[in-house]
Amino acid sequence: NLLPAAARCPGPGPGPGHGSGLPSSRCRSPESLLDCAAKAVAEKWAFERVEERFERIPEPVQRRIVYWSFPRNEKEICMYSSFQYGLPFRRGIRLLETGCVENVLQVGFHLSGTVTEPATSSEPEVTHKVAISFDRCKITSVTCGCGNRDIFYCTHVVALSLYRIRKPEQVKLRLPISETLFQMNRDQLQKLVQYLITAHHTEVLPTAQKLADEILSSNSEINQVHGAPDPTAGASIDDDNCWHLDEDQVREQVKQFLSQGGYYGSGKQLNSMFAKVREMLRMRDSNGARMLTLITEQFMADPRLLLWRQQGTGMTDKCRQLWDELGALWVCVVLNPHCKSEEKSSWLKQLKKWGDMDVCPLEDGNYGILLLSSPPLSELLQRGVTSTTNLEGWVGHPLDPIGCLFTTLTETCRVDDDNTMDTGGDTRPPVYHHVPVWGSSDGGESYLTLALEVALMGMGQQRIMPEGLYAQDKVCRNEEQIVAKLQDLELDDLLVQTLRKQAIQLLEAGPFSGLGEVIHRESVPMHTFAKYLFSALLPHDADLAYKVALRAMRLPVLESSAGSGDVGHPHHGISIVPSRYPRWFTLGHLESQQCELASTMLTAAKGDMLRLRTVLEAIQKNIHSSSLIFKLAQDAFKIATPADNPPDITLLNVALELGLQVMRMTLSTLNWRRREMVRWLVTCATEVGLRALVSILQSWYTLFTPTEATSIVAATVMSHNTILRLSLDYPQREELASCARTLALQCAMKDPQNCALSALTLCEKDHIAFETAYQIVIDAASTGMTYSQLFTIARYMEHRGYPLRSFKLASLAMTHLNLAYNQDTHPAINDVLWACALSHSLGKNELAAIIPLVVKSVHCATVLSDILRRCTMTAPGLAGIPGRRNSGKLMSTDKAPLRQLLDATISAYINTTHSRLTHISPRHYGEFIEFLSKARETFLLAQDGHIQFAQFIDNLKQIYKGKKKLMMLVRERFG
Repeated sequence: NLLPAAARCPGPGPGPGHGSGLPSSRCRSPESLLDCAAKAVAEKWAFERVEERFERIPEPVQRRIVYWSFPRNEKEICMYSSFQYGLPFRRGIRLLETGCVENVLQVGFHLSGTVTEPATSSEPEVTHKVAISFDRCKITSVTCGCGNRDIFYCTHVVALSLYRIRKPEQVKLRLPISETLFQMNRDQLQKLVQYLITAHHTEVLPTAQKLADEILSSNSEINQVHGAPDPTAGASIDDDNCWHLDEDQVREQVKQFLSQGGYYGSGKQLNSMFAKVREMLRMRDSNGARMLTLITEQFMADPRLLLWRQQGTGMTDKCRQLWDELGALWVCVVLNPHCKSEEKSSWLKQLKKWGDMDVCPLEDGNYGILLLSSPPLSELLQRGVTSTTNLEGWVGHPLDPIGCLFTTLTETCRVDDDNTMDTGGDTRPPVYHHVPVWGSSDGGESYLTLALEVALMGMGQQRIMPEGLYAQDKVCRNEEQIVAKLQDLELDDLLVQTLRKQAIQLLEAGPFSGLGEVIHRESVPMHTFAKYLFSALLPHDADLAYKVALRAMRLPVLESSAGSGDVGHPHHGISIVPSRYPRWFTLGHLESQQCELASTMLTAAKGDMLRLRTVLEAIQKNIHSSSLIFKLAQDAFKIATPADNPPDITLLNVALELGLQVMRMTLSTLNWRRREMVRWLVTCATEVGLRALVSILQSWYTLFTPTEATSIVAATVMSHNTILRLSLDYPQREELASCARTLALQCAMKDPQNCALSALTLCEKDHIAFETAYQIVIDAASTGMTYSQLFTIARYMEHRGYPLRSFKLASLAMTHLNLAYNQDTHPAINDVLWACALSHSLGKNELAAIIPLVVKSVHCATVLSDILRRCTMTAPGLAGIPGRRNSGKLMSTDKAPLRQLLDATISAYINTTHSRLTHISPRHYGEFIEFLSKARETFLLAQDGHIQFAQFIDNLKQIYKGKKKLMMLVRERFG
C-alpha cells in the first residue's frame, strides 16, 4: 500500500466521492483516528520535553509522537556531516549563528529552508534551497541546491538541521500535506492544483497531465490502489528506517581511494571511512553494516587482487592493514548482540560468497614463493613444539579475540557525555567507571577489572611465533594496539589489585605463560607487554615490576647462536637475522623492543646500585646486538648527566661498562658506527674520571684497534680540553701521559704504517719515548711502510725541527717510489720536490745522497728538469741557513752531483719523446713541439748540449720521416 499508516484509511470502495482513497469523516477507522490524535498531540508537544507528561498520553499515541519527531541529538548530525568531527559541522554552526538560515518550514516529516553562503573576496553571496525528510528521529534523505554530492551531509544540511534542533519554536509546523488536503473541498483542491501547476508549469505540467489521464481512466493502475502517497507523512510503523547514506558515493569514493594505491592520503581517507563505520556501530546505527558492505564490495573488486594472485606476490603492507581493519569491522558486525538473526544469516551468506572468490586475500597474506618457504510521515611439530606452547596465539589472531573482548567490556564502563563531544578533530581518551558484574561472587569484580584481566591474560600467553612476515607483523601491531588501549585506563586501587594479581599469576603460571620460568625457544617475546607492566606496577610494587621486566628480557631464539660476539651487524637498529632462523622476519623490531624495555628499567633504577647491577647483568646476558647495547649505553649516559644537576656516578659506571662491552663485541667485526662508538666511550670514561681513562689506556688491546687507540683514544685523552675537564694536577697529568705514551709505542710496534705518526706526536714531549718511536719508524720503513706514509712522517719531523731525521725518512721514502715517464701529475711529485729542497738546504753531501735516489725512482722528464732547475738556483746548504747570503757561486751541472741528474733528465726527455711519437695523433702535434722546446732548455744546460740536441733532432727526422707534417713543424722550429 503506497499510503503511509499515518494517512491510510480504508474507503467503502470505488465510487463517486470515494475512489480517490482520501480519508473522509464518514469512513475513518479507529486506527486512523488514533494516528490523527497522535499528530495533533505531536503538533502541540513536539518541541517541548514531552517526557514529563508522557505517562498521561495513551501508549499508541506516545509511539506516534516519537516516530514523528526530528532527531534531537546533535552528535548524530555531526557524525553524518563528515568522515570525522570537523569542518562541515563547524561551518554549519557558524552559518546558523550568523543568521544564514531562513524560511524554515516543516510539513509533516519534511523540513525545508534556505541557507545563504556569505560573500567572500573571491565568491559572491549565494542562497541554497535545502530539503530534509526524516522518520522516527532519523534523517532519511537530503537534497541541497549546492550540488555537492558526498557520502555525508553538506554544510547547508547541517545548518538547517541544527536550526530545527536549537530553534524549534521558530519553525513553522504543518501537518502532513495529505491532512491539509483532507480539509479542503473540491473547489479548493482544484484551485490548489491549478495554482501549483501555474507556479511550476514548466516542470510539472507533463506529469500533471499524465496523472490526470490515469486518474480519469477507470482501469488504470493508479486507480487499483486506495488512497495516494504523501512524501510528508513519513513511513509506515512497520517499515525500516535508517539515516540517509549516499550508496553510490560510498562506492565511488572507495573505488577512487583504492585506485590511488598505497599513497598516504588514500589510506588515511579509507581509515577515516572505517572509523565512521565504527562510530555507527557504536551508536547501533544500521548504516554501519550497510556502509561496510559497500566498502567490502569495492575492496573485492580491486583489480590489484587478481594481479597479486597471478604474480604470486603478497599485497603491500598498507593495503594489508586496510584489509585487516575490514575484517575486524566484520567481526564487530556479526558479533553485535542487537542484530536480528535474519541479518546475521544474510551477512554469513555474503561473507561466504566473498570468501569463496579466488581473489579474496588469504589471512596469512602468503602466495607463491612465500608459501614455498614456509614450513608446513607438521614440520613445526618436529621442531619440538610441545603441549607447553600454543601454535595459535590470541594476540595477533585474525579475529582479534582479546581486542574484541576488551573493547566490549570497556564499552560497558565508558562514560559518555555529550558535552565532551569534540568538534575540533582531536580525539580525547575515554573515561571509564566501574560497573559491577551482576551475580559475581567477587564483590570487587567489575567489567573494567575483567577487561584488564582479559588483556593481561592474552598478552601474557606463551605462543609460538607464527609463520610468514605478515602474520608476525600483525602480532607486533596487535600488541601495540592492546597496550595503547591499556594505557587509556586510569589505574585505581581496584585495577592495581587486578594488575598485581595477574602479574604474579603470569610469573608462576608455568607453560601457559610467556613470563613463566621455562619457555619454548621460538616463543613470541614479552618485551612490549612487560614494558607496560613495569611502568604500571612500578609506583605500586617496584619489586614485582622488576621481577616481571627482568624475566621478560630474554630472547631465546638468539641465545643458542649468540656466543660471545655480535650476532648481527645492525644497520639503523635492525639486526641481520641469524641464518638458523630465517623465518623471524620481525627480529629487528623485537630486538628494538627488548632494548626499550631495558632502557625503561635503567631510567627507573637511577641511583639504586643493586637494581642497576641486576639490570646491567640482564642486558649483558640477553641483548646480542652491539648497536642496541650502544644505544642503551648512550641512554644511561644521558640520564646520568643532566644539564642542571651533578652526574649520577652509579648510572655513569653502567653506561661505561655497556660501552666497554660494545667495544669488545665490535673489535673484530665490521660496524659502520665504530668510530662514533670509540669517541663516545672516551667521552663517557672522561665523565667517570681519571681511573676510567687510565684503565682503557692500559687495556686498549682488548677494546680498540691500534689506529683507534692512537688517533682517537690517546689523542683525545691527551687533549687540553680533557685535562681541563678533569682538573688534573701535575702528577695526575703525568700518569695519564705516561699511559698514553706506552699505548702509542705498543701501537706503533703493532701497526707502524697507521700508528707511527700518532705515536711520534704523542711522545714528542718525552725524549726517550720519542727516540723509541722514531726507531720503530726506521725499522719498519724498509718493509712495512709506503712512500706516502714515510713522506708524511718526514714532513712532520722537519716541522718539529729534526731536519736530518726528516732527510733520512725522505730518503727511505724515495726508495719505495717509482714515477714513470708519463706520470707528470702524480700526487707524490710535491713530496719529491720537497725532499730535494730539504736535501739542498742541508748541504752538498745530502744533495749528493738524494740525487741517485731521485734518478733511480723518477723517470718523468718534466719532474727531473724541475728539480734540476731548482738545484741550480742557489748553492747547497744556504737556503736553510738564516742570515747567510748567497755567495753567487752556483753548482755546475757538469760536475757531481748535478751531472748525474742532468744526464738522467736528458735521457728521460729522449725516452719520453720516442714513447710519445709511437702513438701520437695530429691534434697533439702542437703540444709535442712545446715539449721539445722544454727539452732543448735542459739539453743546453750541458756543455755540449746544443750539439746533443741537434743530433737528437736529426735522429727524429730520420726515424719518423713518415710523419711528414710533424717533421715539417720540427724543422720550422728547430732547423
